[in-house]
Amino acid sequence: MPFIQQFDDTMQLLQKVLDLRSRNQQIISSNIANSDTPGYSPASFQFEDQLREALDGGELRPVASRPGHISITPATVTDVQGELHRTRDQTGIGDENGVQVEQEMIKLSENQILYEAAISMLNKKLAILKYTANDGR
Repeated sequence: MPFIQQFDDTMQLLQKVLDLRSRNQQIISSNIANSDTPGYSPASFQFEDQLREALDGGELRPVASRPGHISITPATVTDVQGELHRTRDQTGIGDENGVQVEQEMIKLSENQILYEAAISMLNKKLAILKYTANDGR
């Protein structure tokens, strides 16, 4: 695979990761904002497994051969959309709000750190491109 193609694949991956992390941030923030809403079921956004499957291009996997077929796994990184899951309160106590603010704050912090790490990697890739475009100066 040519170098520029590898560079472009990495840029696409980082762009997708930033998009998915941003969506995850919105969902976690929504959970925190609704922590006092009676009957609110917190949502969780999962995309890491789909992203991993899309990156494992060497494995055999089912592919939609016709437009009407449903793809079981994402074929490329750009196809990864993530899955939204809602968890109902199982305790049966109080207002049936299942949000645990402390847990959501931990998720929020973790997601923010991973988002910033992806931005840092993207900045390094752009710095390499700039360095190359300036003939190593």
